[in-house]
Amino acid sequence: MTRNEKTDIIRACVPRLRELIAGLSDQELITPYDSGEWTIAQNIHHLADTHLNTYLRFKFILTTESPTLPMILAPEMAQLPDASDANVEASLTMLEGIHLRWINMMQQIDDWSQSGYYPRLELDFSLEGLLDYYSEHCNIHYRQIQGVMAKMPESLA
Repeated sequence: MTRNEKTDIIRACVPRLRELIAGLSDQELITPYDSGEWTIAQNIHHLADTHLNTYLRFKFILTTESPTLPMILAPEMAQLPDASDANVEASLTMLEGIHLRWINMMQQIDDWSQSGYYPRLELDFSLEGLLDYYSEHCNIHYRQIQGVMAKMPESLA
């Protein structure tokens, strides 16, 4: 897949999410229909949290020699009160803004091999690797939300 195709996935992430969850009630957004899976709201808030962090990771890599990248404690973050809130609009709006700036930044990158160290996994991640991961991250959580919706009672889905 080309870089442009990957950035197109990121660009389409929020419109796809908005379409997918259109018409869901607050209760549907925060009900754990799929045991062991995050709610729809938690998935959306998680995307906003992690994509904000990854946007900042790109900035660290582009502005710092051999940076240590901030860790994301996703399971812990998903349990915080703001990640359980049914109001996903703030996270969708935040995600739209982050994606616009991030894509604009990516269009200016010349050296995609630049990298930073991620201590949690004890690995270096290049800009290219981060783009690979986070373009797929959009699709992973889209599918997770579809899975949660598939578990909703027939009368709701």
